[in-house]
Parts: sequence; structure tokens; C-alpha cells
Amino acid sequence: MLCAGASSGTERDGMAQQTIHLRIEGVVQGVGFRDGLCDVARRFRVDGWVRNRSDGSLEAVARGTPAACESLLAWARRGPPAARVDRIDTRPATREEEALVAPGFRRLPTA
Repeated sequence: MLCAGASSGTERDGMAQQTIHLRIEGVVQGVGFRDGLCDVARRFRVDGWVRNRSDGSLEAVARGTPAACESLLAWARRGPPAARVDRIDTRPATREEEALVAPGFRRLPTA
């Protein structure tokens, strides 16, 4: 489901891009977190995807400028009003995770 419209060194519109992986734990399912993350990604022109995990966490991969990815991460540290974020782990995305990134920001099925 599309919800909004690479490693460091890739470019988009002449600007350096980075691709990060986020694993978010806490009360993050059933509170509008995925939709909120999609909205924020659209606002900051970040491509990527988000999905629930069967363990109750949320997983996302985001590709954008370093500033855009940091803005997305800052929002994710709070989440929507009903969420409670206990922990966020970030790292560079793997090639397999990057391969799922397409233009826009979409929701993937639960993993």
C-alpha cells in the first residue's frame, strides 16, 4: 500500500542520499504509527517503507537526504500521540532492505 509520495553517496535531484533502517519498540502498533510515519516521510520527501513485526515492533527503511532522514527519525522518537516509544535502533540498510525501496513511502505486510 503506497502511503506517500541506497547507501550514503547515492543522489536524488543532485543531493546526497542515505538509506537507514529503523526498528521501533514500545506501544507502536494499533496507534496510527505507520500512517503517521508515511505522512512525515511525504513531508520530508523520504522514500521507503514501513511494516509491523510479529513481535509487536515496527520496522522501517528510509532513503533521503541526511537532514530529511534525521527529521523522520526525530518524529519517530515521539511517534503519534497514542504511541509510547521505548527504544529505536538505527543502522544503515542492507542491500536486501534497500531493494524494497521504491519512489514514495509504502506500507508492507507484517513480517
